[in-house]
Order: sequence, then C-alpha cells, then structure tokens
Amino acid sequence: MELIDFVNLLYLLAAVLFIVGLKRLSSPATARSGNMMGATAMLIAVVVTLLDREVLDYAQVGTGIVVGAGIGAVLARTIKMTAMPQMVAIFNGLGGGASALVAAGEFHKLTFESTSINTHVGITIMLGTFIGAVTLSGSFIAFGKLQGIVTSNAIDSLVIKILNPIMFLGIMGMATYMVVLAEVSPVFLVLIAASLLLGILLVIPIGGADMPVVISLLNSYSGLAACAAGFLIRNNLLIITGALVGASGIVLTSIMCKAMNRSLVNVLVGAI
Repeated sequence: MELIDFVNLLYLLAAVLFIVGLKRLSSPATARSGNMMGATAMLIAVVVTLLDREVLDYAQVGTGIVVGAGIGAVLARTIKMTAMPQMVAIFNGLGGGASALVAAGEFHKLTFESTSINTHVGITIMLGTFIGAVTLSGSFIAFGKLQGIVTSNAIDSLVIKILNPIMFLGIMGMATYMVVLAEVSPVFLVLIAASLLLGILLVIPIGGADMPVVISLLNSYSGLAACAAGFLIRNNLLIITGALVGASGIVLTSIMCKAMNRSLVNVLVGAI
C-alpha cells in the first residue's frame, strides 16, 4: 500500500470516528464516549497531518499540545456543570481564532513568497479570517454575559443598529480589495480589527437568556471557519469535520430558536 493511500485511510478512519462521536453526543447516556471518539479522531488527524507534511519543528508542536492539553484538563476538572455554557463559548471562540490565524498565516505566506493568489483562494482566506475573528470576539462576549462580566441585558442602541450593516459592508469591501490586490497591506489588519469589533457588536445587543442560541450559532461559525481553513491547507478531514460542525450547529440553532420562541433570522441579524 502506497503512503498516500495509507494516509487517506487514516483520515477516513478519523472522519468516521468523528461522525459517530457527533451522533453519540445526542444522548446523555452516550455523550461521554462520543466526546472521547471525537477527540481521538482529532488526535489521529493531527498526528497524521504532522507526519504526512513532514513538519520539522516537532518540539514546538509538542509544547503546544502539552500546554493546551494541560489547560484543558484543569478546566475540565474544575469547571462547574452550571458554567458549562461559558466553557463551550470559550472553546468556540478559540476554535474560530485558530482558524482565523491559519487563514491570516496562509495569506502572509503566499504574499511573502510573491506567489500569485487565485481568486478562489483569496476569497477563502478572507472568509476564514472574517468568520474566525467574528467567532472569537463574539464568543468572548457571550462568555462575559453568562459569567456576569458583561451586562446580560439586551442593549437596544441606535448606534449599533447603524454601525453593524455599515461595518459588514466595509469588511466586504476591504476583503474584495485584498482579493484583487493580493499583497500584504495594512488593510488586512484593519479587516481583522473590524471583524473582531463586528463580533462584539453582534452579540452585545442580545440578552443573556438567548445566549444558548447565540453560542450554538457561534459554534456553527467556528465549524465554517475550520472548513475554510481546511480548504486553504488542503486537508480533506478538516473540510469534512468543519462542514459537519457548521451544519449541525445551524440545525441545533434552529431547534433552540423554536424552543425559545425566537426566529433564526432575528438571531442572525442581531441588532440590525
């Protein structure tokens, strides 16, 4: 068996584990094993990718894994069950932030090497950066509302209602400019900052009682950002798992909206 076939076989195994694990999360009786299966699938994917791409700095990667696993283990052991939504919000935010960093890193790598960027690659980079940044800042605001750090009241501000669509259009304009320009520019940093601010402004107007819906939606965003990152680094497993998380998050959001008597459109547009 050729090496590439063996790698694809391992990726397929990880994808199957992830899908089955995701299905088992639907019941409290099987949720723990489902979570373990999903984590195992991601571990297989990381190890196979590192070996397949011949990553040289294993010490740096290993340090990141040890530090991240240590922080996760401490949080998992000490967090109260009543604070689990806050923990999920933080996880969503970090996932979105990681995807945004991958997209930004790929953009700077291609432009630094003076490599011509295809239009579809540029669009994927901008989408990954935008969605990831919005997920990062929005998730931290959701965490703050649930934790009582940020006011849990719904903020009905005319300024936010005006700013949100203007900022969204501005970000789309900057993204279009960057796709056409395809070179390192301060505009890219402005796009990231504007996306972070938009994430804050989208979640701030929503009351604390609706935060579970928002967190589910942000979970979907993090999946979409991961899917975009998968296209950038040409990793099929990341594309599949990101798409699964994005789709399941949207379905869960719709179910929760109906249960809480709120429309999905109302949650999506926030303060607009």
